Amino acid sequence: MLIDSHCHLDRIDLEPYQNDFSCFLKDAKNHQIEHMLCISIDMEAYPALFDLVKDHPQISATVGVHPNAHEGFEPTVEQLIELGSHPKVIGIGETGLDYFRSTGDLGWQHDRFRTHIRAAKALNKPLIIHTREAREDTLRILREEGAETCGGIIHCFTENWEFAEQALALNFYISFSGIVTFNSAQEIKEVAKKIPADRFLIETDSPYLAPVPFRGKPNYPTYVRYVAEQIAELRNTSFEEIAKLSTRNFYTLFKLN
Repeated sequence: MLIDSHCHLDRIDLEPYQNDFSCFLKDAKNHQIEHMLCISIDMEAYPALFDLVKDHPQISATVGVHPNAHEGFEPTVEQLIELGSHPKVIGIGETGLDYFRSTGDLGWQHDRFRTHIRAAKALNKPLIIHTREAREDTLRILREEGAETCGGIIHCFTENWEFAEQALALNFYISFSGIVTFNSAQEIKEVAKKIPADRFLIETDSPYLAPVPFRGKPNYPTYVRYVAEQIAELRNTSFEEIAKLSTRNFYTLFKLN
């Protein structure tokens, strides 16, 4: 069985499933998808996201605001704690820093990141971290805020081994997306080879970043298999072993049965 540790189920195209979410869920089950973590990226869409997944035990959710969300409601620590206290919500984020899509004075992004870390610590629930072209500041703020007490995930990992080592030391897991299947992703492939067996996860980030052979097309949680197969090849082990390890790691991190 497989777990997609990061997907945006409220944003996938359901047309191939007759615009029926239950048909999608049946297909996911047929593809051995045991669990999916549906990730929040803004507060405006959060109520609909929560309503979509609340009655499905095979789906958990997070609450948070993406670092690139420039407009909309900005939650306080207390508001994140209130929403994050629901048992369906198992993590805080996605949050972090992105210097690729956002430029200029990014103090607001740092403040938002710190707000999410403080809420995660108060709840003792893992953080879902997005970082792009901001590796030094991401690690610095995680350290300054004591984020190792709650830990979390560096999602859709696109950094190098040096960054991975520092993230591991801060009690974070490394999650590999479809990018690891790209021929150009040699640095990420090297990290996938080296990462400790008890500290990695797999994800799709669907509907974005579809793996080879679907690159450039809409992505679905069912494609997480291709991520697992690529990591198995890189680590010279079986698909079944990667599926088992990544599933166990997910349940360990989020303290789920």
